Amino acid sequence: MKRAILMGTVLIAASTSVGHGTFAQPRRGGGPGMYDPKTVETISGQVVSVERIAGKGGGRGQGVHLTVKTDKGKIAVHLGPSWYLEKQGITFSAHDQVEVHGSRVTYDGKPAVIAASITKGEQTLTLRDAQGLPQWRGQGRRGR
Repeated sequence: MKRAILMGTVLIAASTSVGHGTFAQPRRGGGPGMYDPKTVETISGQVVSVERIAGKGGGRGQGVHLTVKTDKGKIAVHLGPSWYLEKQGITFSAHDQVEVHGSRVTYDGKPAVIAASITKGEQTLTLRDAQGLPQWRGQGRRGR
């Protein structure tokens, strides 16, 4: 039990901001910067940039973030840890057309989406369940 609490604390501490670190790991109930099932929406647009963002303070791992240009402007999209995405066989690049289904949040005063799924062409990658729990949960970095 102590190990689970410590691991959760480490994951949250290592995952904190768009542009400077990854979003905190989603959890039930939402909250600032957290996945909230009540704010789920679908956006579509063109990928402007793809970033691999290290956790603050040299935290373990990297998160993958996209900037997507929609008809309403640009928005940051958090996908998940890079090690997990690398295992899924789908990559994202500038100019890709994508559809993102996820929770809209405000982070550092700017709109962002924590993706539950993302579709590119005929490929759909599911990242989180309806409550925002990540698919990689329990896999840790050992699964790489």
